[in-house]
Amino acid sequence: MAEVLLCSSIPTQFAIGALLAGLGVAPRLPNGDLSLTFVVALSLLDTLALTALMVALLRAHGDSPWELWRGRVPLLPEVLRGVGLIPVAVLMVGLLIGSLRLLAPWLHNVTDNPLEALATGDPGEAALFGAMAIIAGGIREELQRAFLLQRFERHLGGATVGVVVLSTAFGLGHLLQGMDAAVATGALGAFWAVVYLRRRSSVAPIISHAGFNSIGVLRAALGL
Repeated sequence: MAEVLLCSSIPTQFAIGALLAGLGVAPRLPNGDLSLTFVVALSLLDTLALTALMVALLRAHGDSPWELWRGRVPLLPEVLRGVGLIPVAVLMVGLLIGSLRLLAPWLHNVTDNPLEALATGDPGEAALFGAMAIIAGGIREELQRAFLLQRFERHLGGATVGVVVLSTAFGLGHLLQGMDAAVATGALGAFWAVVYLRRRSSVAPIISHAGFNSIGVLRAALGL
């Protein structure tokens, strides 16, 4: 449980956020909008810190980070599977968001997604935000998901409990984007968790997640 909490991103992001604040990097601009510099710095530094922490803990237990994340399955089929799961993720979220706005419109409590706004600046800023979404979202979150699922599977009630708890936490972590987005994100987290558990490799979830995030950033950058 201590390792789950330590690698939940909460302690690391609080520590890094405090460090950035101490260096004069504010989380918000004077107009109240999120600061792209802060968000990118926080996300990338957290990716480095969290990955190093997970590797250290895995090795301390005699586990192989490579085997946990890369798995033993052939690489190319996993890459192709990940590419094929990108439209599945997009369609799933589109249908879920559409259904929620029809059946429970009160869940759409955030009109303008504050994170998407970070991708609507100049092309350079959009590209920077897109790279961050791939590295800190597509890569870090899937490595983190596999690590935490392993802890639940071994010590905290099993894989099913892990999928439910982690997907709920994943959704709650996106409440900034709205309650409907949180529900859809939680469903996405469960989807990628099940893919990992079936394949025992993070390759396909990473590619699917990175592709999904890239489409979202591109849509925002183009004002769609």
